[in-house]
Amino acid sequence: MPTDCEKTLDDIEDIVSVNDVTVEDRVRAKKHVVPRARKHKKEKETITKDKFLADSYIPGIQSIYVKTWGCSHNNSDSEYMAGQLATYGFKITEEKDEADLWLLNSCTVKSPAEDHFRNEINSAKKLDKSIVLAGCVPQGHQRSEYMQGLSVIGVQQIDRVVEVVEETLKGNTVRLFSQKKQGGKKTGGATLDLPKIRKNPLIEIIAINTGCLNQCTYCKTKHARGELGSYKPQDIVDRAKQSFKEGVVELWLTSEDLGAYGHDIGVTLPELLWQLVKVIPEGAMMRLGMTNPPYILEHLEEMAKILDHPRVYSFLHVPIQSASDSVLMDMKREYCLADFKQVVNTLRKGVPDVNIATDLICGFPTETEEDFQETMDLVEEYKFASLFINQFFPRPGTPAAKMQRVDPQHVKQRTKRVSELFQSYQPYCHKLGQVQSVLVTEISHDGQYYVAHNKCYDQVLVPKEEDLMGKMLEVEIIETGKHFLKGRLLSRGKRPLDVPPPLKKGEVSGAPVVSYSETSITECVSNPVFWFSISVIVMAALWRIFSLVMGYTGR
Repeated sequence: MPTDCEKTLDDIEDIVSVNDVTVEDRVRAKKHVVPRARKHKKEKETITKDKFLADSYIPGIQSIYVKTWGCSHNNSDSEYMAGQLATYGFKITEEKDEADLWLLNSCTVKSPAEDHFRNEINSAKKLDKSIVLAGCVPQGHQRSEYMQGLSVIGVQQIDRVVEVVEETLKGNTVRLFSQKKQGGKKTGGATLDLPKIRKNPLIEIIAINTGCLNQCTYCKTKHARGELGSYKPQDIVDRAKQSFKEGVVELWLTSEDLGAYGHDIGVTLPELLWQLVKVIPEGAMMRLGMTNPPYILEHLEEMAKILDHPRVYSFLHVPIQSASDSVLMDMKREYCLADFKQVVNTLRKGVPDVNIATDLICGFPTETEEDFQETMDLVEEYKFASLFINQFFPRPGTPAAKMQRVDPQHVKQRTKRVSELFQSYQPYCHKLGQVQSVLVTEISHDGQYYVAHNKCYDQVLVPKEEDLMGKMLEVEIIETGKHFLKGRLLSRGKRPLDVPPPLKKGEVSGAPVVSYSETSITECVSNPVFWFSISVIVMAALWRIFSLVMGYTGR
């Protein structure tokens, strides 16, 4: 009997047997065939590694470290981003070394803030952390070399932070910079009803608008926040109402320029504020943020009435930057010294003991010694209780960065001189012995006291007794310092009317809560839609089982 090797074929047709698969069978099976790509060995190793990373990535279980620099607007953005991430399932942690990803929210106002931001990026890279950048630095300088290859979320895209974080954790790079628009016009940004984690559960920060109407020659923030975009009054009021329902006792309004609010949507700042005052519970307070002189001038009399309201702090931040009209012109500040004085004088006359805080820039490129002396004279005349003194820093891309700089040694000397002048007077001595109502919301930096604020937002230190937090107290001022007052308790105080206890630290505000009460379960079971849905699911499961069985027996 011949072996297989010795067998010969008389015809090619002999290869095909009657028992073999027919052409029709092959055609029918074609749709189930998936071609397998041939890979080189090196490519296969890379794909295997990527596949392992993708398979091991489970969305929403990683820990996120959030770091914020800059103003209260930035802090509000970070609270919103943290809230969305936590709602999705990510863990927000303060332990940066243990975090899987660092979310760094930057400030571009001064060079030192950007230096700290850059250093933090380098630290994250050394620790092989995933990185997402946010805030004004990447938005205003998108092509900066040290940020290349990193994910970025723009200042108006914070409602997409979950997408960006997820893709970054997968090893991808995402960069979102676009603006929010409605009807072709820029809006305030992401909606105000997003979930958030408040840094302080007792304080709600609401950014009522973004951007501004100015073109200051030294300002980099304009490059990031852009033109004015205001939120609708009802959106702001609704957010305030929700916050009080969650135990908030202090409302902060913030923006790049509070006074410019509403110019783009046909609303005025006083109109918004009067609506907010109506929803503030008795015993809670509202603090207004920064406004430039040109726009507050339009509403001075009305603003005096608002600041005098018992549920509004008699406090306003109005930056002067320089008391020299020639320097203000070079800065393109759109006001003069007389305008600033009119604001301060009108408010001091109409609001008892009002606290006007202001800012100074020492060493702007065109500032002469005579110009600086005018600034010194202004501080001497008004003796501001809150004065923020800054050296000029040339910010890349701004007109002032191209100007000839003042000798750095002169800048330091001027900064020192105005700082010494500020330290030479005591703004609170006349308040010794006064009885004041104060609202307790914070802990002092040294951890020894609780921090409260009186009607004009002076910092008042009170005993650190747990039951005082979030309450309005009566105190007698027994000590004053340069930056604080110290109070002796005259009452244990009470929480604002109809305001519940605050959320726990780290708890998400505005997150959807599902309640499975006995009543809701009974209603669900008695609903015909419930049983129809169950029947559909059961039928689908049975059909799947039938398909699997038939597929198995048919092989």
